[in-house]
Amino acid sequence: MNDLKYILSYLKYYKKDLIITLILVIVETIFELIIPFLMRDIIDIGIEESNMNQIWISGSLIIGCALISLITGHFYARSNARLVTNFSYKLRLETFKKIQTYSFSNIDHFESASLITRVTNDVQIMQNTLAGGIRPICRAPIMLLMGVGLSFVMAPSIAWVFLCGVPVLAIILFLIVRKTAPKYSVLQKSVDNVNLVVRENINAIRTVKSYVREEFEKEKFNKANKKVMDVTKFTFRVAQLNQPSFQLVMYAVTTCILYLGSVAVHNDTLQIGTLTALLSYILQVLNSLMMFSNIFLLVNRSFASSERLCQIFKEVPTIPENPNGLKEIKDGTIDFNDVSFKYRENSMEYVLSGINVHIPGGTSVGILGGTGSAKSTLVSLILRLYDVTKGEVLIDNKNVKDYDLKSLRDNISIALQNNVLFSGTIRENLKWGDKTADDKTLYEALKMACADEFIDRLPGGLDYDLGQGGVNVSGGQKQRLCIARALLKKPKIIIFDDSTSACDMETERKILTNIRNLKGLTNIIIAQRITSVMGADMIIILDNGTITDIGNHEELLARNNIYQELYNTQLGGVVNAADSRK
Repeated sequence: MNDLKYILSYLKYYKKDLIITLILVIVETIFELIIPFLMRDIIDIGIEESNMNQIWISGSLIIGCALISLITGHFYARSNARLVTNFSYKLRLETFKKIQTYSFSNIDHFESASLITRVTNDVQIMQNTLAGGIRPICRAPIMLLMGVGLSFVMAPSIAWVFLCGVPVLAIILFLIVRKTAPKYSVLQKSVDNVNLVVRENINAIRTVKSYVREEFEKEKFNKANKKVMDVTKFTFRVAQLNQPSFQLVMYAVTTCILYLGSVAVHNDTLQIGTLTALLSYILQVLNSLMMFSNIFLLVNRSFASSERLCQIFKEVPTIPENPNGLKEIKDGTIDFNDVSFKYRENSMEYVLSGINVHIPGGTSVGILGGTGSAKSTLVSLILRLYDVTKGEVLIDNKNVKDYDLKSLRDNISIALQNNVLFSGTIRENLKWGDKTADDKTLYEALKMACADEFIDRLPGGLDYDLGQGGVNVSGGQKQRLCIARALLKKPKIIIFDDSTSACDMETERKILTNIRNLKGLTNIIIAQRITSVMGADMIIILDNGTITDIGNHEELLARNNIYQELYNTQLGGVVNAADSRK
């Protein structure tokens, strides 16, 4: 319940629309309830006593009440639509903004498919609850109190039948809610799983087709989809008992009132107009209660969605902002002082252990190591994508935690092996690095990344549409565009995480030579190919999360067994050590 209250608290931004909506519902309901009371006078006074004046007066009042109810209903619909759409817009925006504050460790707490479902499907459920809930929730208590009150005023000897029907309806609703409530959480998790299967399949569609696994993927999706169907079928089957059960009670109450009313009319203790008004009230009251029960079931489902959304809001970012922190990196000197790291506090083993290394500003650093040696994890600590578990990472002799997070990452560029290009043109993607860059600046970066050689061959050049995820260019072209984008930031530190793996060796050599010739730029190159790091000022050998050796090419080739093995395996010893730094 507290989670639902928190989500609905976003209505405070739209108090005016909320108040107007509630007032319009109340006015509409009151004038609807007056109509049966006026109809009684038409029948009992106008028709029974042949009083045409009463018929005209009461008839005019009924038309007036109906018009007022119609007008208020129309303006309610407009006000409610404005309120609901603004609410869902704000909720969806704040949910997405919260996710943007997460570090990698926060995101690890959720599956990406689940986050997508929460931002879309769960917010939509909250919107539907609000859109369909305000009117019945306001009308039902007013209808119940005024309808029963006016009924007791007109015919207290019969109105007690109302009071017999209400507890029966409450018991039915309680039993249905008790049965369906636990299923809504299961339903949302099942939707998460469907999204996960679809997302994985679309992202890996080339792999699926190359391994001819379409049938396997169809079966996998069928299982996830069937789970949603089964849970939905059970939940809706039980929930749908609500309407016939309420109708049964409503017709039973109506029958009782008709019987008691007809006896009273026969005994001249009740007039026909009063009986007609009573029947109108019972239909209005019970219909409102039935609508309220339907909304109650919808609200019951919103409990699960509000809980899932609140899990996002309650997640505390493990890397908090430091708006008053340092804004500038001057020379790009990096120090790892006795750094150890593990992804979870309760993990038994450290991913990185006892890392101590000094990287002078403006130098070129290569990092080599086998798969799983934590090379990417090491450089992630520089950008504070993760925070160290022990020790400290310093830039310009200042702890990275002392920097403003945005400024820190603005001063550091990273190009990944599987870097992402977004839908749009080459120009739009490059301007992620510098949104003010002109064409001359863009071409300078493209030339540094050896991407200028294919740009002019593409239709439209810089305005060539890359397609979703950059599908319209090759892997090597995509990597070079990502390197150009990283260079446009004009960083003090640039990191290449195996970001030239799809390029041929000659292109890679040109790119790295261009990068190393940039003055005052600290560049860190993670690579599998020894040729990528041979020209670095310093090469770090990582093995199982620890540094086993540090030196330049000649030093490591002379003393380090791992480096010697890589050199001989990849190059066969044909590259002369003396020429390797040219």
